[in-house]
Amino acid sequence: MNRGRDGRGSSGRSVVRTGALLVAFSLLLQADAAQAAVDEESQFVLNTFSFLIWGALVMWMSAGFTMLESGSVRTKNASVICLKNIGLYSVAGLAYYFIGYNLMYVDVGSWVGSATLLYGPSADELALLSGQTESQTAVIENGYATMSDWFFQMVFVATAASIVSGTLAERVRLWSFLAFTTVLTAIIYPVIGAWTWGGGWLDQMGFQDFAGSTIVHSTGGWAALAGAMVVGPRTGKFRPDGSVKPTPPSNVPFVTLGVLILWFGWLGFNGGSQLALAGAVDAVAMSNVLANTNLAAAAGVVAALCASRPLLGRVDLLAILNGAIGGLVSITAGPDIVQPYWAVIIGAIGGVLCLAGMRLLENMKLDDVVGAIPAHLFAGIWGTLAVCIAAGGNIGVQLLGVLAVGVFAFGTSWAVWLALGKTVGVRVSRSVEEVGQDTMELGIEAYPEFVVMPDPDDVEELRAGSQTSSSTE
Repeated sequence: MNRGRDGRGSSGRSVVRTGALLVAFSLLLQADAAQAAVDEESQFVLNTFSFLIWGALVMWMSAGFTMLESGSVRTKNASVICLKNIGLYSVAGLAYYFIGYNLMYVDVGSWVGSATLLYGPSADELALLSGQTESQTAVIENGYATMSDWFFQMVFVATAASIVSGTLAERVRLWSFLAFTTVLTAIIYPVIGAWTWGGGWLDQMGFQDFAGSTIVHSTGGWAALAGAMVVGPRTGKFRPDGSVKPTPPSNVPFVTLGVLILWFGWLGFNGGSQLALAGAVDAVAMSNVLANTNLAAAAGVVAALCASRPLLGRVDLLAILNGAIGGLVSITAGPDIVQPYWAVIIGAIGGVLCLAGMRLLENMKLDDVVGAIPAHLFAGIWGTLAVCIAAGGNIGVQLLGVLAVGVFAFGTSWAVWLALGKTVGVRVSRSVEEVGQDTMELGIEAYPEFVVMPDPDDVEELRAGSQTSSSTE
């Protein structure tokens, strides 16, 4: 009996202990969950670090453009290409620091931001750096360090300028190109950015462009198109009979490496455009963005490989490499889509559009050395409209954005190129073009040990002239 009574008492105490353990375990889980949540200062650090590391990846795209362009041109112009790319990156950074960022983001109304000069850390950040720790709360509440955002935005504007460089290679004057780059990065691109990412009239209407298919790539493409029309094609690129003279790249491995570097840097271009890394939602969204970006590029390559022979009559390596860029540009407007198969479709169409665009430009007698206009402009327009299919964009608003950016970017670029042509000139002389910009403008050759082979067409002309003079003697 006692055992029975003792047994009932033991059972009751066991239930109480079990309940207490469950409550304690529940409280422990809640405490762990509370600790797992990212505190505000940690969010500030993660967001700032995200801007800086992704921005560094985008900056590395400048190396990709340099390799792509220097490998695409003839050896006699490779050194100037190197100078142009490091020069445009530097000019873009200074122009965006002095005025561009303010026009794009500071006190933006419907059309443009502040025309004040210079940009720098906030007053609270300066106070914190001077030892006033009471300013830390205000700094953290901003969500990220001020100049980390400036740096991330600046590397985007340099990308737009690089597009122009590739199109006009081998015949545009160095100083004229850098002058145009200054206007593009200080005014043209920031105004378009103010309309969209800066909260201006297109943003207010609901225009969607996650990482810049239109804002960055189409803007650079329109500027390149205007430049190609004003500067004209390379001498002899289009023969009198209308045929196109092949100008094979001087270094195919360089071109391939450049595209792979661009592909790598694009992960920062699109991934960083999440603009936050403060918790699980941002981490998941950023993962989707990177996966979709990679899928679109791969689809662009495969689609271009399949379409190369039907469209171009051959399996063209350079066109296939451009297919990767076309896929990347196409997905840039909406890489945050949830279903990855859409990235494959969008990227594949972008790759084929790039090939078709290259053939179209040749038929129009427009000389684009690296195929930047099809890859950035045509694919950029497609990607911006594809947002309506996969990411809920409004077709009317997206079309309006494409047209508005096109009219402004092309119109202003055309005017600047014309003004430069009427004043300092935009094209090198025929003798400089024949000998090469490296020797004539820089006095340095990229490959001094190499023997420069004569142009096949020039050889034929010399032979024909020699035969004519012999027959008349």
